[in-house]
Amino acid sequence: MSRRVLIVEDDDETREFLVKGFTEEGFAVESAADGREGLFHATDGGFDAVVLDRMLPGLDGLSLIKSIRAAGLKTPVIMLTAMSAVDERVKGLRAGADDYLVKPFSFQELLARIEALLRRPKDTQEAATLSCRDLEMDLLRRRVTRGGRDITLTPREFQILEFFLRRKNRVVTRTMLLEGVWDYHFDPNTNIVDVHISKLRRQIDEGSETPLIETVRGAGYMISDG
Repeated sequence: MSRRVLIVEDDDETREFLVKGFTEEGFAVESAADGREGLFHATDGGFDAVVLDRMLPGLDGLSLIKSIRAAGLKTPVIMLTAMSAVDERVKGLRAGADDYLVKPFSFQELLARIEALLRRPKDTQEAATLSCRDLEMDLLRRRVTRGGRDITLTPREFQILEFFLRRKNRVVTRTMLLEGVWDYHFDPNTNIVDVHISKLRRQIDEGSETPLIETVRGAGYMISDG
């Protein structure tokens, strides 16, 4: 299986250069040209590494990586920047970056650093389990329990719940669900999201006094720790 890398870089020439380089090295590559798009892709999960520019429109690199870490993702991140000052590198590392590379850079050096990060052992147990309050999701066995009660979900319901749990304590919009779960990059003007959320709520809230999926009026939905 190809290793997956996400490139978040607003400079077209640099982004195309990186996409070409990693593709030639056998990586499956996705890219984003601004911080908000990059955050959407990054938190969707499934990447082995992220190459992230420091200065981005929409959402800067430091804010983006803080959001990635706040979502509980351990994906290795290398930050690229034209800022060579030590304090800027320190800011990036403290925000959650695993490595830092100053522009201009050698692609071979970037590739070597990515490969070094990918050789690090992964905490498979942590990655295999998601939870919120008394609900637990075992990603390997595809099992969901709440308060010890087994919950039977359809594949789509499981996918929606996983999407929420990976973004715990954050608002999830209808658009995010349409793009992340149904892969719709447009609004089909249906109530498909509302119908599935309603069914999922009935499944996970049965026998529980506290609803798990909250409606955030005018914004979307959220699963939180309390």
